[in-house]
Amino acid sequence: MPKDASTLETVLNVRGTSGVAAGQDSITGGPASAVRVALIGNPNTGKTTLFNRLCGLRHKTSNFPGTTQEARLGYLRSADSDANASALELVDLPGIYGLELDMPEAQVCRGVLAGSLAPSGERAASPDAVCVVVDATNLSRNLILVGEVLRRRLPTVVVLNMMDLTRSRGLSIDLALLQELLGCKVIPACARKGEGLTEIRREMVRALVPARTVPGTLEGLEEWADDVYARVASAPESSVRSWDPTDRLDRVLTHPVFGLAAFVLVATGLFYTIFAIAGYPMGWIESIFSFAGGWIDEAMAPGILREFLVGGVIGGVGSVVVFLPQICLLFFLISLLEDTGYLARAAFVMDRWLRPFGLPGHSFMPLLSSHACALPGIMSARGIPDRRDRLATILVAPFMSCSARIPVYVLLTGLLFPQSPLKQAVAFTGCYALGVAAGLLSALVARRTILRGKSRPMALELPTYKRPSLRTAFMSAFDRGMIFAKKAGTLILAISVVLWWMSSYPHVQPPAKAVEMRAQAEVLMEQKTGATAQEAEVLNSEADAMVARWNLQRSFAGRLGGAIQPIFGPLGYDWQLSIGVMTSFAAREVFVATMGVIVAGSSDTEGVGFAQKIAEAKRDDGVTALLPPAVAWSLLVYYVLAMQCLPTLAVTAKEAGGAKWALIQLAWMCGLAYVGALIMYQVLK
Repeated sequence: MPKDASTLETVLNVRGTSGVAAGQDSITGGPASAVRVALIGNPNTGKTTLFNRLCGLRHKTSNFPGTTQEARLGYLRSADSDANASALELVDLPGIYGLELDMPEAQVCRGVLAGSLAPSGERAASPDAVCVVVDATNLSRNLILVGEVLRRRLPTVVVLNMMDLTRSRGLSIDLALLQELLGCKVIPACARKGEGLTEIRREMVRALVPARTVPGTLEGLEEWADDVYARVASAPESSVRSWDPTDRLDRVLTHPVFGLAAFVLVATGLFYTIFAIAGYPMGWIESIFSFAGGWIDEAMAPGILREFLVGGVIGGVGSVVVFLPQICLLFFLISLLEDTGYLARAAFVMDRWLRPFGLPGHSFMPLLSSHACALPGIMSARGIPDRRDRLATILVAPFMSCSARIPVYVLLTGLLFPQSPLKQAVAFTGCYALGVAAGLLSALVARRTILRGKSRPMALELPTYKRPSLRTAFMSAFDRGMIFAKKAGTLILAISVVLWWMSSYPHVQPPAKAVEMRAQAEVLMEQKTGATAQEAEVLNSEADAMVARWNLQRSFAGRLGGAIQPIFGPLGYDWQLSIGVMTSFAAREVFVATMGVIVAGSSDTEGVGFAQKIAEAKRDDGVTALLPPAVAWSLLVYYVLAMQCLPTLAVTAKEAGGAKWALIQLAWMCGLAYVGALIMYQVLK
């Protein structure tokens, strides 16, 4: 309902006293005088899709202090044409089924609406308005949350999302009557298509008046919701479909056998698409870095700065950034699958497979989240009611193949199956399957020993099937790509620089044999014939490679690798690979950067791609390949199973309630990885 200008001006003036000058951006595009609107709704209502539509890329991700619940903050301007047009600050709250539930998500939402909780860096205050996003195809259940919000007497706007699906199913909703019964503005919308956005922006500001109170206990609220639905919704018999594809699809996709087979096919198809499509932009990125390295090498005079830029920065960071297209494409496709409603079916299928291993169905979402990163996966385990179930989920979450492992998987599967995207996809799927299997078996061991007890069953709502939003998928891919790029430009860059220094110093005298070969080359060059010149070039090339290996082996990195190599020797790793494994404990993808620095410093193959350099790299004898198939398979197994993420250990200690759980996790995963890699190498060598 319209808000008078004086009250709105008061609200804006209050906002301007938050410690930031009026009109100043507190984050990307956010004026300090913004009207704060809380975006709330049931899961699977399209709430986050609406948030993305309204805010575009003008948002940031934060956490609520003292919790692990993620908040997204976005800014936009209202579409009001009068003088009261204002900037809006949107807080995208976690999806919940009810405000009174004893769940972390509900506690966060209650705190935000009460004004006692705000995202990190924001001032805690009650929102100026609340926007409740409702699934119009499931109006009766969604109205319960609407009633709970209205009872708090906050200015409220209700958005009826998915109206396109409602119309296609022949459902009719009396918007005028619903608006009268709720006592607040009701806006029909389709967030996926961008319908209703202008009116939503306008009404978020105009709704700054208390909504009508809805009395009654929770049971009375349910009755109220059913009564409202009965009065405003209708479905003519002529519009009822005789054939519903949803039921038939669910019979297949949720079947114990066919559903699992469909899940495997979908995962394999997803990875095949990644390998088949991402190869083109990867090649472009690799060419850019190769050109940059060659240009710097020719433009700058020989010296430490040129060596630093070519070997440390270009060789280290470039070898990791090249995998950015695959990471973006992976999250783009996952977002599409989630938006269609398929991932909920996959969760239903996997619940049957989790329970025999002592894990509840509640564990599926934390484990699924861990495929992006174990940190949010472990944090989201707070929503698991039983402590033993929660601890088991935390302990095995890092077995799920996270995005940090993707560069390693891509590198090794590419070496094993060059020019074969299908085989690479199958091997990639196998890595994910091995991680899941190891996690399940580890959970079984934990629940039979240190965490005895019975797991709880899971109740899951299957969302309707719908066409996915390309915009949402693009934004998901963009967000993950930016996170990866920032990591490549900070942590990985720093480690690459340190590795370059360790692999370049101290300078030592070249071996006598190399000196002799260069002298022979000079003699041949003096004869000034084509044959002798070619022979001299070969000798110089062999001498340069010998000197590079000699220097690297006697560098600080070489000495460190030689010290730890006996530990990894049974797995088939030389000192170079041993260094790569050790540096990976800071971050798994650093292994690729380590190989980039070492190979860039020792390889004499100019003008070729990083993968080819790795494939052609040799060990100290100058003959044995650095990564023969048996060693590549051993490394794959090791990186699937090993705990190589210090931040994850810190979060495990915090969430599980003590450092002992992090130590158990570290010892178990690394021990299992070592044994698995040892068996793989000894069988295949």
